[in-house]
Amino acid sequence: MFAAEGLPAAELCAEAGIDLQALQQAHTRVDVDRVSLLWELAVARCGHGALGLDRNLTARFGNVDLVGYALASSPDLLTGFRQLERQMAVISDATTFALQSDPRGHWLVLSHIGATRPIPRQRVEYAVLTLLTLCNWLTRREFMPLAVELVTPPPVAHETRYREAFGLLPRFGQPANRFLLSDADLRAPIPTHNPSLWALHERLVETELDLLGQTLASTRVRSEIARILHLGEPRREDVAARLHLTDRTLQRRLQAESVCYQQLLDDTRRELALQYLANERHSIADVADRLGFSDTSNLFRACKRWFGMPPGQYRQRLLAAPAETAPAAATLPPPG
Repeated sequence: MFAAEGLPAAELCAEAGIDLQALQQAHTRVDVDRVSLLWELAVARCGHGALGLDRNLTARFGNVDLVGYALASSPDLLTGFRQLERQMAVISDATTFALQSDPRGHWLVLSHIGATRPIPRQRVEYAVLTLLTLCNWLTRREFMPLAVELVTPPPVAHETRYREAFGLLPRFGQPANRFLLSDADLRAPIPTHNPSLWALHERLVETELDLLGQTLASTRVRSEIARILHLGEPRREDVAARLHLTDRTLQRRLQAESVCYQQLLDDTRRELALQYLANERHSIADVADRLGFSDTSNLFRACKRWFGMPPGQYRQRLLAAPAETAPAAATLPPPG
């Protein structure tokens, strides 16, 4: 996509420390911060803030591979996306997907985890637009979302580009990156639905998930924790059930990776705390709720342990520091 925009893709990847040759291997994963750095470099090189904000680009270069085949053979978007909530781990270690019910239909929600540097707005917007474009491609219909919400602040320009890309002007500065589709659109038949192929692709995706579960159980657990943390502190057995594993099997796989569930829970909270505290829109009480703490005193104790200071003081430090020099206390090893 960068090359199509006239940018030196290989040079940018080299600057971001991404090995293009290694990406020829099917299961190679790239650390979320390196991908964000790649976007930062590309935006700086192209000289404008609307990089990738074009449906033609997402239609040509958005690729969800095996999961896309499963979606294309499913009966409708709602059925397919209910499976995608679990299957997103096949596509990315750093992105979670969720469906949220609404009286008007369902919200399709994308979130990023595992980041220790801010996610560039262009990367967020490209991901949301790619998902919307995928909906149109799967159904062979040009429907528009009822609403689009983005966590990014209002742009200083390019309003027309946003309207052309999403069909309407998104609401900015919102709690989540998501768009709303009516149930009629979500239940519209997918023309390429094939029950036999759907069953085959689902088995293939499950095989991939099983392989990931053998080697990346900790990543899947962190993704699931991030998805449900706002509902309260999740128990290990609940996360195991959501991953279609027994509690004993999950515990055994985590032990094989020399990690424990409580540490993964703590690491995930610390990562998300860094993102939430860097955003002044979230009050301290709101951050505590989003991290699944029963009250703010638990958040204060956790921040003292993670960062050596209470959350308000750490927020001031984050907001005062450039992204490149964000405090190292919140830095985690990259996902596998």
